[in-house]
Amino acid sequence: MPDAPLLSVAGLGKAFRDRGVLGRSGVSTVAVHDLSFSIAPRGSLAIVGESGSGKTTTARMIVGLEHPTSGTIRFEGKEFRARPPSSERRDRARKVQIVFQNPYVSLDPRQTPLEAIEEVLAFHFDLTASERRDRAIELLRSVGLGSREGEARPRRLSGGQNQRVAIARALAAEPRLLVLDEAVSALDVSVQAQILNLLDDLRQKLDIAYLFISHNLAVVRQVSDEVLVMYRGRAVEYGDVDDVLSHARHPYTQALLAAIPRPGVAWKAEAVPTEEPAEGCRFRARCPYAFEACLEEPPFIAVDGAHMARCWLAESPPLWQVVDGSYSEAIDGRPS
Repeated sequence: MPDAPLLSVAGLGKAFRDRGVLGRSGVSTVAVHDLSFSIAPRGSLAIVGESGSGKTTTARMIVGLEHPTSGTIRFEGKEFRARPPSSERRDRARKVQIVFQNPYVSLDPRQTPLEAIEEVLAFHFDLTASERRDRAIELLRSVGLGSREGEARPRRLSGGQNQRVAIARALAAEPRLLVLDEAVSALDVSVQAQILNLLDDLRQKLDIAYLFISHNLAVVRQVSDEVLVMYRGRAVEYGDVDDVLSHARHPYTQALLAAIPRPGVAWKAEAVPTEEPAEGCRFRARCPYAFEACLEEPPFIAVDGAHMARCWLAESPPLWQVVDGSYSEAIDGRPS
């Protein structure tokens, strides 16, 4: 029997209401709409999309920093309540940890890495001072840092070293799920590779699952089993990471792949519409293959196995390919 999902999200939605004139209720902005996915124990899912796609809002709802407007979040079969008691919040914080994009903001500049990790250990576990120190040293070693870095203030460490500290601090709670919200996007390419290799190694050693939030499809293959692509709060493609990256069936996923820098290929900026369609496919104003059926939003359509795409053309042979960073038709014509 396959393992039950560690994390199960069903019909998740989040709407933000802008404050109108004189504090009156203003326009409601839907950040996430009817989102469903699951992560297996020791699994890894990447949620990918550009700014405004809803991926970070999704991550914040899972760790409890935002309350969902609709839908359910279940962890180990138990539903997360919107306003749980303190004991439940504490248990959630131990089992689900998050690493943010900017370690300089998430780390206390007055604390050394050892002090920051010991603080987490003191909150979640009944350990003596010497046991906390030993465990903190062990955690820093697990992310490739020694005693010199452990005694330094964050300002004395590099961005990559501080991100390693943030990962070690998150691991101190012994979580079952680690949420990484753009955790490598602020780092140099060489440092990104080091952190991604570290995450892959830790996943092999620890009984831990990852939810990896990114805008860059180029970095997700190394740490993810599956990928979910979001556009304007809606999931548009989902499947095994190799299937999606090699045989993407949604034009938006193709656009993200085309935007990955490649040697000798000039990147072409895309004009993004200021207003999105209120109905139908949300991507159709930007899609070079939009046709009459796109006035109605498609459901998730199975492509092959678990690979699904929210596109009327998903079941057809690909009508597009990426050539020199731009779209090119693979066959003539569109379906009628």
